[in-house]
Amino acid sequence: MIRIRKSTQADGARVLDIWRNAVDATHHFLSDDDRRAIESEVVALLPGAPLDLAVDDTDRAIGFMLLDGSHMEALFVDPAHHGAGVGRLLVEDALRRHPDLSTDVNEQNESAAGFYERLGFERCGRSARDGQGRPYPLIHLRHRAAAPSLPQHA
Repeated sequence: MIRIRKSTQADGARVLDIWRNAVDATHHFLSDDDRRAIESEVVALLPGAPLDLAVDDTDRAIGFMLLDGSHMEALFVDPAHHGAGVGRLLVEDALRRHPDLSTDVNEQNESAAGFYERLGFERCGRSARDGQGRPYPLIHLRHRAAAPSLPQHA
């Protein structure tokens, strides 16, 4: 059974392994130079970040998310567990705490955009570059429950 818990310093190496494996499986659009640069940023950030971990029966992390208030900064699942509901479990946990949850996905990562849309997120904007100014456009998403409703016309 998968459960969610807070990360500890002891989880740092495993979290980095999940990130590397997930990026290798899904971010083929990154140049080698950008991949290395992003990894150096991630290595400096993730091990000490307050993450929510999805763990298996042995307490081994199989996915994680990073929230900044009601914005999901990161969601990564070990590719060996893709399609098993791990990402959904993490997002649903975040939505219980933050019904107005938002996130961004790389435009080139169509499977991630589809994943969020199936969970009720709607596209609400686009940026031509990622948060570090690299040429990887971002799609901005917000959960439908938080989107303002449009007036109904008879």
